[in-house]
Amino acid sequence: MAHPRSSALINVMTAAATKAARKLVRDFGEVEHLQISKKGPADFVTIADKKAEETLVRELRKARPDFGFILEEGGVIENKDESNTWVIDPLDGTTNFLHGIPHFAISIGLIRDNDIFAGVVYNPVQDEMYWAEKGQGAFLNGRRLRVSARKEVSESIFATGIPFMESGKEERFLERLDAVMSVSAGVRRFGSAALDLAYVAAGRYDGFWETGLKPWDIAAGIALVREAGGFVTDIRGKKHMMETGDIIAANDRMHGQLLKLVK
Repeated sequence: MAHPRSSALINVMTAAATKAARKLVRDFGEVEHLQISKKGPADFVTIADKKAEETLVRELRKARPDFGFILEEGGVIENKDESNTWVIDPLDGTTNFLHGIPHFAISIGLIRDNDIFAGVVYNPVQDEMYWAEKGQGAFLNGRRLRVSARKEVSESIFATGIPFMESGKEERFLERLDAVMSVSAGVRRFGSAALDLAYVAAGRYDGFWETGLKPWDIAAGIALVREAGGFVTDIRGKKHMMETGDIIAANDRMHGQLLKLVK
C-alpha cells in the first residue's frame, strides 16, 4: 500500500487506517443480515464506529506516543507534544454504512502548529487510499492527484451535504442548492464529506460546499484538496473552516465562482 514517495508519517497513518478498516469491512458485511434483526442496526453501527476509533487511537499511539487527539467519539485528548494533534473520524458516512451503501471512509488528519499538515482518507470497500502531506502533493494509492481543470460552471459537477433539518437552516440550504443547480451540470449528495473532499482532490467533482461540519469531517480532506492544487475556504472566503464548520473547496478556477453562488 505504501508508495515509495510516502513518508514515515504517511505510512503510520495509512497503516492505522488499513488496520481499522479490516473490522469495519467485516461489520459492513454483517449490516445486511441486521436489517431484519430485532436489535436494530443503529446500535451495531455505533459499536463499529467506536471499535474503529479505538483501533486508530491504539495504532497511532504506538507509532507517535506523544501526539494529542481530537476524536468524534472520545473528545479531546491532550498530550506531551502540544504541536501535533490527530483529528479522527473513524467512520464518515454512517448512514450509508447503516444502509449497506459502500460509500464511507476513515479520515485521519494531522494538525501541526495549528496548520493542517497531513491527511489520509480511506474508502475500504473500494480500497481507495487518499493521502497528502504538506508540500508533498496528494495521491490516490500510488497515483498523483490534481484537481479538475474545468473553467465553466455549466460543465461542472458539485457536491454538497444536506444539513440536518433544524429550523432556519434548510431554507438557506435550498436557496444555495437552487443557485448552484440552475447553472451547473449537476449537484451530488453522497453522504460523506471526507470522500467529497477526496473526490474534489481527484478531479471527480469540480467543487464541494457544506455548512455545519465538524473538524474531523474535513481536516484530512482539506489537506488533500490543497495538495492537489485546489482552494479551500469557509463560506465568507476566509480560512476559518475548522472553527465554523463551513467549507467551500474547489479547483483554482472554480472556487471564486462557487463562492459567489453560495454566498
